[in-house]
Amino acid sequence: MFERVGKRVIAFNEIVGEMVMLLCQTVWFFREAPRNILSIFTQMSIIGYETLPMASVMAFFVGMVLALQTGAELQKYGTQNIIGGIVGLSMVRELGPVMTSFLVAGRAGSAMAAEIGVMKVYEEIDALKTLDINPVRYLAMPRLIACLICVPALVIYADFVGILGGALLSHLHPKIFISYSTYYDSLNTALKLKEIGAGLLKATVFGCIIGVVSCYTGFKTTGGARGIAQSTTRAVVLSFMLILAADYFLTRLLL
Repeated sequence: MFERVGKRVIAFNEIVGEMVMLLCQTVWFFREAPRNILSIFTQMSIIGYETLPMASVMAFFVGMVLALQTGAELQKYGTQNIIGGIVGLSMVRELGPVMTSFLVAGRAGSAMAAEIGVMKVYEEIDALKTLDINPVRYLAMPRLIACLICVPALVIYADFVGILGGALLSHLHPKIFISYSTYYDSLNTALKLKEIGAGLLKATVFGCIIGVVSCYTGFKTTGGARGIAQSTTRAVVLSFMLILAADYFLTRLLL
C-alpha cells in the first residue's frame, strides 16, 4: 500500500514539475510572439470567436436560472429589488469565470490536446526538432497567449449576457416583476471595480491553466488512437480539477 501511494505521489510531483517547466519555457518564448502573430490570431479565432455562440447560450440561461431561483425566494420576503446585485455579483465573481473556463476547456482545450497529441504520435514533433524548430515556441506559445487573451474576453462577454438574461427574466416573470431601472440600480450598487478585477484575475489564471494543461497532455501523448483519446480526456478532466482548486484559493485570497 505504501509503495503504491509513494508511486502516485512521485508521479503527481513529476507532472506538476513538468507543467511548471513547460509554463516557464512558454513564457520565455513570449518574446518571439511578434514573429508568430499569425499563429496567435489563428488560435484566438479557434478559442475565442468560435466559442462565442456556445458562451452566449450558456451565459444567457445561467443568468436566467440564477434570477429565477433567487427571485422566487426573495419575493417571499418582498426583497426582490436586490436581485440585480445578486445576479451581477454571482456572474462576475464565480459563475462567469468558472463556467466560461469549463466551456473553453471542454471545447478548445480538448481540441488543442488532440491536435498536439496527433502530431506527437505521428512523429511530426520530432520532425520539427529535426528542422531546428522548437515545439514549445511553435505549438505551446501561440496557444497559451491566445488563452490568456480570449478567456478573460469571453468572461466579460459572458458576464454581460448573463446579467442581461437575469434582467429580462426579472422584468418579464409575473411573480418577480421588477423594472429595468430597479434592476440596474441594484446592480450598480453591488457591483464595484474590485469584483470585476477579481473576476478577470480568475479568468486569466484559468486561461493559463487551460493552455498549459492542454499543451502538456498533448506533448505527453503515446500510443495510437487510444492514446490520443486518453490524452484528450485527461486534458479536460485535469483542467476542470485545477480550475476548481485555483478558484477556491483565489477566492480565499481575494476575500
